[in-house]
Amino acid sequence: MAVRKPPITTREYWAPGHAACAGCGCATALRLATKAFSEAMEEKYGDPNAFAIAQATGCMEVVSAVFPYTAWKAPWIHVAFENAAAAASGVEAAWKKLGRKGKILAIGGDGGTADIGMQALSGMLERWHNVVYLMYDNEAYMNTGIQRSSSTPYGAWTTTSPPGKYSIGEDKPKKWVALIAAAHQVPYVATASIGNPFDFVKKMKKAAKVDGPAFVQVQCTCPTGWKSPLEKGVEIARLAIETGVWPLFEIENGDLWNIKIQSPGGGAKVKREGGRVVAIEFKKPIEEYLKLQGRFKHLFKQPEAIDVMREQIKAMWKVLGVDVTLPKPEE
Repeated sequence: MAVRKPPITTREYWAPGHAACAGCGCATALRLATKAFSEAMEEKYGDPNAFAIAQATGCMEVVSAVFPYTAWKAPWIHVAFENAAAAASGVEAAWKKLGRKGKILAIGGDGGTADIGMQALSGMLERWHNVVYLMYDNEAYMNTGIQRSSSTPYGAWTTTSPPGKYSIGEDKPKKWVALIAAAHQVPYVATASIGNPFDFVKKMKKAAKVDGPAFVQVQCTCPTGWKSPLEKGVEIARLAIETGVWPLFEIENGDLWNIKIQSPGGGAKVKREGGRVVAIEFKKPIEEYLKLQGRFKHLFKQPEAIDVMREQIKAMWKVLGVDVTLPKPEE
């Protein structure tokens, strides 16, 4: 009798019973990421446990290490908000001195990565430490009270970018840290999403197996900060991909002229030239993504703001070398 192999290991490194909010997309991301890391270590070194984790203060640190308990089933250290990359670099240097095989996983949120951790991240990448940095991007400082970060998208409500008579909400475009990481010409950089878990697992394994630094930016839904239904997290993340809001791509060895774009699905028409994606015609309007989130509710009274968001998304895709068509609801 044939037995179907599970698509990913049944080993668990992120235990149940943690204190994450119901419907937390970041908890899903860390569970998948550590499973993928374990598989990669087993395939490369013959030891599924050949990794250690350095994690910055943030949502996922707070919910996973409520003293005297921990949700981690791997060697793990809690470090300061801004220095997960620096601490991981030190652990990696010690492992190298000891001749120990394996890889270090650094974990930080968008605030601890895109903002106050940028210097440490850049140093880790530039010094070529054998570390994978995973940025779980829920697009605000959710742990400290839903304050905006440089990764907060245009138009979003946060407690420090409240919409009103004189404010649209967050008034700046999102910072794409993955492109900044790629400018360091490191072996591997990727974006991912819990809306496409198989793609995420594949990319985490690839990042874990490269020799040298790697960076993965994964979008994680946050029902608390996004004011979204608890059960809609994966659906919302998938809509981010299918509407063009969240691109899935890979950049290897800093080759910004050969960015590998993953198909967004959702009925989008993808045009390729020489195997490279050059244009995408999306079929689902970004409004389908926005309407499920209370943080964007006010934008539907200001449709011109949604048009600004559409233009920002087109500009972001242009940086990736892709011309996109984004429909409006009536089209």
